[in-house]
Amino acid sequence: METESNNSWARSERKMNIPPELLTFLREKNDFFIATHINPEGDALGSSLALSMALSTIGKNTLLFDQDGVPELYRFLPGQEKVMHTYADQQPSAFNLLLLDCNTPQRAGIEALDFRQSAVIDHHETESDFGDIRWIEPKAAATGLMIFYLIKELGVGITKEMAVNLYTAIAIDTGTFRFGNTTAEVLRVAAELADSGANPAFISGSLYETWSEARFHLLRMALQTLEIRDKVAFTFVNREMYKKTGTGPEDTENLSSFPRIMKDIRISVFFREIDDDYWKVSLRSKGDINVAVIASFFEGGGHKNAAGYYIKAPLDSAKQLLLTRLSELT
Repeated sequence: METESNNSWARSERKMNIPPELLTFLREKNDFFIATHINPEGDALGSSLALSMALSTIGKNTLLFDQDGVPELYRFLPGQEKVMHTYADQQPSAFNLLLLDCNTPQRAGIEALDFRQSAVIDHHETESDFGDIRWIEPKAAATGLMIFYLIKELGVGITKEMAVNLYTAIAIDTGTFRFGNTTAEVLRVAAELADSGANPAFISGSLYETWSEARFHLLRMALQTLEIRDKVAFTFVNREMYKKTGTGPEDTENLSSFPRIMKDIRISVFFREIDDDYWKVSLRSKGDINVAVIASFFEGGGHKNAAGYYIKAPLDSAKQLLLTRLSELT
């Protein structure tokens, strides 16, 4: 007799609608180059690691790549030491590409490479036509959720190591189950991953309670830059702050979310300086404000409540350009 949990899984599987050609691709090919976006976070890394482990289980050869490597924050993830940040000793043209949690090779820093075939697995609202096979699920809470169902469909059992990676992926993109994309389905999957060996307390502690003193000082400096205009909160970190605190760009993860704690803030905007008058902009919103649409105006993208883009402009000009776009949409 089929249990209710099995019924739940079946309903979710149909909802995900895994392309048959993707399953054939994974079952019939043998060598996979798994890549994800630059400045990787938990969903990108956890999804990539779990899929690599699953494919290895069924005898496939995988190579994991991220241009920026694994940030210190995520070095608790099982298998993270296998992620390469260079492919100098490899021949990517001998591999099939699996592009995860992004949908253009430019976003992963591999646009100059040629592969046998390519498949994209992503959940961002903004998408491209890249990929011989594309599985895009904008309504999925995380790419890690998609990989969970994909591993199941491949007939691979979820190991403890896979569970830790997938739980981390889903936790990061749901704000540890606080954001609006936290559904009953997400919680059911998280529970199954916990049953498979993921320890929620260990993972949340690793993500949120292992900051260095230097990183905490960087947060303090960022919050001192707070400026609020029309219920939009602006903060920034520049290169001088890195020097003063002994930190780097990877220490800015999650800093964009702190101003959103204030009840009257609609959007939190965080500027991270890359070069002179060149900024990476992270947008975090509440409710029905779709910042992916806003980011697309600046050739960026992302999700409804979390998106980003790059801009070349003085900081004050970049702020005003964003406010102008916001006023046109609201």
